[in-house]
Amino acid sequence: MDFGQIIVQSLSGLAHASTLFLVASGLSLIFGVTRIVNFAHGSFYMLGAYLAYSITTRLPATPLGFWGGILIAALLVGVLGIVMEVLILRRIYRAPELFQILATFGVILIVQNVAQAAWGTGELLSPRAPGLRGAVEIFGNLFPEYDLALILLGPFVLALLWLLLHKTRWGVLVRAATQDRDMAASLGINQGLLFTGVLFLGCFLAGFAGGIQIPKEAANLQMDLQIIVETFVIVVIGGMGSILGAFLAAVLVGQVHAFGVVAFPSLTLVLIFLVMAVVLVFRPMGLLGRREKPQRLAPEAMERPYAPAQRGILVLWSVALAVLLAVPLVGTDYVLVILTEFFVLAVFAASLHFLMAVGGMVSFGHAAYFGVGAYFAALAATKLGLPMVAAIVLAGFGAAAAGALFGWFCTRLFGVYLAMLTLAFAQILWSVSIQWVAVTGGDNGIVGIKAASWVVSRTSFYYFTLFIAAAALISLRGIIFSPYGYTLRAGRDSPLRADATGVNVRRHQWMAFVLSGAFAGLAGALIAFQRGQVFPNDLSIATTVDGLVMVLLGGIQTLTGPVAGAFSYHLAHTELVRNFENYWRLILGAAIVLLVLAFPQGIVGALQNLAGRWRTVEARG
Repeated sequence: MDFGQIIVQSLSGLAHASTLFLVASGLSLIFGVTRIVNFAHGSFYMLGAYLAYSITTRLPATPLGFWGGILIAALLVGVLGIVMEVLILRRIYRAPELFQILATFGVILIVQNVAQAAWGTGELLSPRAPGLRGAVEIFGNLFPEYDLALILLGPFVLALLWLLLHKTRWGVLVRAATQDRDMAASLGINQGLLFTGVLFLGCFLAGFAGGIQIPKEAANLQMDLQIIVETFVIVVIGGMGSILGAFLAAVLVGQVHAFGVVAFPSLTLVLIFLVMAVVLVFRPMGLLGRREKPQRLAPEAMERPYAPAQRGILVLWSVALAVLLAVPLVGTDYVLVILTEFFVLAVFAASLHFLMAVGGMVSFGHAAYFGVGAYFAALAATKLGLPMVAAIVLAGFGAAAAGALFGWFCTRLFGVYLAMLTLAFAQILWSVSIQWVAVTGGDNGIVGIKAASWVVSRTSFYYFTLFIAAAALISLRGIIFSPYGYTLRAGRDSPLRADATGVNVRRHQWMAFVLSGAFAGLAGALIAFQRGQVFPNDLSIATTVDGLVMVLLGGIQTLTGPVAGAFSYHLAHTELVRNFENYWRLILGAAIVLLVLAFPQGIVGALQNLAGRWRTVEARG
């Protein structure tokens, strides 16, 4: 690569960085003021692209028509951001981050279905920007004029944001709320209007970024999740809430993209996550981030202490187990398959619940251990020829080793930064599974995984999975009520006090990663033998999101919540896809949002509250 090519490649990275900065600046602004982890931010980027396509293709093909259409689209997206803030986010500002993530994930599903109904499933590519359709020669290499305009756009928007935040009264209020929103509220600042304005600006920037991208990238239904991952990486590298940090991180990621494709083509998918992991290891708060002040939670979000199961609950679980044992006598093959998958998902959800609720550490990358277990079992069975039980045991140890490795780094962080580092490790493994074709099979995965002859029928494998899942859930419950479990929760609730009493909090948290990884790997091994195949999707973000939804639907403050959440989510997802193929995302997303708003403590938590009120009424009566 000569000097001219290096310059052109660097400029390409800067052009890409401008788009990334526009999206990341909006997300960083929203988090800085509202402390909302807006997982749906990518959906507004996608809507900006679709709306800009629809508007610009109907306006005159002039620079005014093109840029005016993009501005109109961005304004509409900003208005939609206000709608989301008023209807949903305003009710969960004091909720834990997990509830916010679950609610905004529901918004993602709704927006995806609406976009599919409005624009279809095909890709929509806009014509090139009027007046910027040519190219300029730079050291003997041609470079698009439109990309040069994007390079100038990034710093221009940064300057406008700086002026807005530092030279206007509204900006002063935003910075005050960013520093301490409780103190700002006590001084009489109308937080409702301030948060609404911030959501409008953040979503406007996301919509504008989607609009300027349509001459370079076709609008499609995968844009939201693709951009949100990169955006979170940029915001975390720069420091949550820092606009300048987001700009620096976007430039860094843009250059990594530009030169990584040339220098390390086999590592293209993993490079930005390696960069984020390195930055967080040495700069736990990001480049320009600051240590966050813990926010005051709403009373309904406060953690309730776990209590040993009462006699009535034990009877109920015994009856449920008896029913499950009798299902093969009357159930169809379809029912057996659905329930077998439910047993696996219950173990996976319980392992994530153990890490989050008991250990107090949010994981956005728990699919890493599920996928490692699945691939270990598949490779042990197909490459090494090990028996099924031996392959499952090896998978558990392999996932535990991954938990030990990743946990050693992750336990140095906390909050969103810890969650994003877990995402980075999971994405690294996902990238390896796609690109290490000789071992993992790449996109084709590993097929032909055969279960042992004594569980070859659906009924026998059903009973085998039921036994393993029951043993795993009982073991996890035993760990929670062991001395280790009590000290782990002590470190979660009050790290300083626990440390003062001699509890090595970080070591306990590290062990939680190991145990959680082992049980998730066990679930991955079971699903590998149940399906007979393993694919990179088992390591993807979607798998982790499924786990998060199951835990939160059931109730994070209850020990039976993961099981109830796994059953409810898997049944709802399966039946909705089966019976409402075109609208299942809309229905499921609306149900998730409604559940978060109406029952923030999940299904089991809501039932416990109802039972508590009933006992109170009986006692008074």
